[in-house]
Amino acid sequence: MPRKRPGRIRTKNTNRREALKLSSMAPEDFNVRPGETKSIACPDCRTWRRIMGDKVLKIREHCISDKVAEGKKHVTCPGSDQLVVIDIDVRRWQARQDRLLRDAMPQENRRAARQFYKPLPAPAAPVSRIKAEVTLESSRQSYLAHRKGCTRCVGGQHCTDGGILARRYVLALQLEPTRREAREQMERQERRIAKELAKQWPAGRRQQWAKHGGKEVETANNRCAERIPDSVSEFRGPQLPLAPRNMEAHDRRQAELGKQYAQRKSTASAA
Repeated sequence: MPRKRPGRIRTKNTNRREALKLSSMAPEDFNVRPGETKSIACPDCRTWRRIMGDKVLKIREHCISDKVAEGKKHVTCPGSDQLVVIDIDVRRWQARQDRLLRDAMPQENRRAARQFYKPLPAPAAPVSRIKAEVTLESSRQSYLAHRKGCTRCVGGQHCTDGGILARRYVLALQLEPTRREAREQMERQERRIAKELAKQWPAGRRQQWAKHGGKEVETANNRCAERIPDSVSEFRGPQLPLAPRNMEAHDRRQAELGKQYAQRKSTASAA
């Protein structure tokens, strides 16, 4: 398929008039529909002419046609190379034009507006196909609800879904003793753990109080003595070292940190 060549202005000349704004013209005197050739009714000769250009729009150069029919020479229309400015909302203009065309059309040729129907929702899955936690009560309720509303499940006869629900109910009945025993065992274990924690709780609290409380700590907390600046607290124990154990390793580490700091500072200043 050959590539469509975009229209362009082949001349830089204009008729030196002020740019023609489409908002100042009647809506039926121009055509700027997307995908169609832009055209306009020349304000001087009132003939439809093409609008050239992509960014800078001009009316194509043309002649006055009614003078040629009288045997005269071609006379260039003063509206040639007239600058055009699209200062309207193209969508609103197109909607208005479509409404005018629809109103002007004979009633027998009018077509109703296109109807858009919402898609119908998918039917819900049957209860027998829903994958959920199966318990004795849920399987029983599902089976009874199906039996109540199904006309083919009569007596000992079941439909396809009814048979699935019946087998699920029977399986839940068979597994119920095992589940009940597991639940009771779990409850007994939880009660035993709760009793052990209840016994250990007071003793643990007493140990915490003995470690972080007592008369000495209470007396020290209630003291309101003035603290001398740069003094060592009396709560500092002998186990807290006041100097590094290995002075040589400490000095070596401090020297390495100083070199790293100086290197980073020089790099930052160079950047």
